[in-house]
Amino acid sequence: MMAGIRGKSTKPELLVRQLLFADGFRYRLHRNDLPGTPDIVMSGRKIVIFVHGCFWHQHLECKYARLPASNPDFWRQKLGRNVQRDQEVFAALKAAGWRVLVVWECATRSKPALAALRGIMSQWIEGDAPTGEISLSQILEN
Repeated sequence: MMAGIRGKSTKPELLVRQLLFADGFRYRLHRNDLPGTPDIVMSGRKIVIFVHGCFWHQHLECKYARLPASNPDFWRQKLGRNVQRDQEVFAALKAAGWRVLVVWECATRSKPALAALRGIMSQWIEGDAPTGEISLSQILEN
């Protein structure tokens, strides 16, 4: 079962890439010379974008991030390590002068959310915030 789970070019990642390309942003994919092998890299702007699955990266207070009922200790440890690794990677990227944006999977699950996501991403990229996070709850607030 686990072998069928993709790590690259997932549906949410493809949607985010389409939105960025449509807005005229150009990027590279999965640069393995950077910590964490970011999904999207805009080298000229020193921006990296991670498209995180809500379950795999345990998006707080998201309905898609529920712990499985079977073998919860295993899943708690496995998913907790993912969250810990994310924090380490973000710290390393920020220390190296990169701006880091996380787009959560829940923000790509509906057409209205995608339309808003496009504007929010563009605004963040053009801004100067060192870190950012875009989720469905953030989109609904705007």
